[in-house]
Amino acid sequence: MTLHVLATPLGNLDDLSPRARDVLANAALVACEDTRRTSKLLARYGIEVPLIALHKFNERERLEPVLTVLRRGEDVALVSDGGTPGIADPGALLVAAALDAGLRVSPVPGPSAVIAILSASGLPSDRFTFEGFLPARGGERRRRLRELSELDHAWVFYEAPHRIRETLADVDEIFGDRRLVLGRELTKLHETILRGTAKELLAALAQDVKGEIAVAVAPFDGSAPARADDGLEQAWKEAVAASGGDPRAALKDAARRTGLKKAELWRRLLERRLVRG
Repeated sequence: MTLHVLATPLGNLDDLSPRARDVLANAALVACEDTRRTSKLLARYGIEVPLIALHKFNERERLEPVLTVLRRGEDVALVSDGGTPGIADPGALLVAAALDAGLRVSPVPGPSAVIAILSASGLPSDRFTFEGFLPARGGERRRRLRELSELDHAWVFYEAPHRIRETLADVDEIFGDRRLVLGRELTKLHETILRGTAKELLAALAQDVKGEIAVAVAPFDGSAPARADDGLEQAWKEAVAASGGDPRAALKDAARRTGLKKAELWRRLLERRLVRG
């Protein structure tokens, strides 16, 4: 009656370990984030076992059915869509419930996007912080980035593809020329690993980014954590002067001078109190 916390491939199905295959084949039940995705993995190895969906929207209500199987003396494998369950993925509630019930919990280690990006980053990783996903709201995200800006060790965050450009713009504003390593679709056919500053990564990324993303950030080296003067204030003053005081024209001109979208530029001007909302 063991709950096996089992890591599955990030993308390349050949990364499933022989031990993980045996555990899956002998489990009475597999609790998975998405039954469709896990079905493909099991089919790849000819494994047939009952599945139960357990994701962030239903994890609490699915605890008892899984615990019932464990109490019968049978094994359950807990998996996520890719990587290690409970690490920025569902699973922690089930693990805690199983432990509270006096049931055995055992890890079946394997792929992890955090470790994968760090291992290929070239950054010092004897100590690191895993931040998970940064806040989706811009103001909250920038506040958190400022809190992280002087960490003396590497750190890693995940980001959704539709937010990565916005997040990198914030990192550029706050971290300046700090070194980053961005991994997209790790271990998959279109794996991409980019290295450089946030500004350089923005230039290298496609406008329509797709795929799962992990980013490793270099430690603070004692220099200014943020770009003290990115030219925005000067660009705004020049644009206002050139426009004769017309705010719409000035915003358009300043956006051209800075390369920022007008909405992003206006947001930064408001934050620095260079304009009034």
